[in-house]
Amino acid sequence: MKEQLALRHHEFGKADAVLRLESLPRPEPGAGEVGVRLLAATINPSDYGRMDGRYGLLPELPAVAGREGVGVIESLGAGVEGVECGQRVRFTDAGAWREQCCLPVESLLVVPEGVPTDQAAMAFINPPTSYCLLRQFVDLKAGDWIVQNAGNSAVGLAVIQMAKALGIHTVSAVRRAELIEPLKVLGADQVVLEGSGWERGVPDLTKGKGLRLALNSVGGTSAIAQLKALEEGATQVTFGGMTGEAVRFPTRYLIFNDLRLLGFWWDAYCRTAERGAVEAIMAAVFEMQANGSLCLPIAGKYSFSEYKEALAHHQSPRLGKILLTP
Repeated sequence: MKEQLALRHHEFGKADAVLRLESLPRPEPGAGEVGVRLLAATINPSDYGRMDGRYGLLPELPAVAGREGVGVIESLGAGVEGVECGQRVRFTDAGAWREQCCLPVESLLVVPEGVPTDQAAMAFINPPTSYCLLRQFVDLKAGDWIVQNAGNSAVGLAVIQMAKALGIHTVSAVRRAELIEPLKVLGADQVVLEGSGWERGVPDLTKGKGLRLALNSVGGTSAIAQLKALEEGATQVTFGGMTGEAVRFPTRYLIFNDLRLLGFWWDAYCRTAERGAVEAIMAAVFEMQANGSLCLPIAGKYSFSEYKEALAHHQSPRLGKILLTP
């Protein structure tokens, strides 16, 4: 029996303690399926949540880790039509850190030819999240201003580039001063330091304009600073809680500034929205990747056998994604 390598865990816990490189049987496509070989997979914060048992949806154990990657079709099962070998597709999100998988043909998300492979590997979680944050909560127009924390995160970098392409201005908060210039090079209009009191200087930052939308993936005092900075009737969307800190209910700002506090989770959107809506969002992401207006930085690439080094790099200060390759 042919085998493949995979990064798998048999219990929930810290990634560096539970993850193992193992040999598993290589699957063969059945009727209506295609066999896909992994080209590159990403490491995302949610991967750690699934490994240590804290994520919204948890796998059955033992489980192959990883939620995102891109592969190439290598074989077709009986009755498969409409796709062909050599096409790139989204790799399985049910354990992407493996060399091979089989997918039902009706579930395939084909990657257009003009999208670079490394960018395609990062296309399926953070960029569509960023696109939805910009397009689904506030009717933003060219010239409007928004604010986000964790501006150096993958979502933050995608928001910066997508907003620039849409003519929307961004204020991005970060925790390290050395990130300010790199984010401006990527298209950020204003980059501020967390805890600096930036929220008191919004008129100067935005040339007199108000902040209509805040994107929060940090929580705690960072989220409160956003609420203090927003204009009347504005919206804050929370899609992460990086620090784990509770957000004190901002009674004064909700009452007197009529603010809206909402949440978003791309996984839930994909489960509840029509397939055509999800495909339209992905088409917009792919178009930006193909024309270069969305190009996320890569901080490092590692083989499966180097996964410990990859995890260590991912958890250190960096700007860009870590990719895993077979």
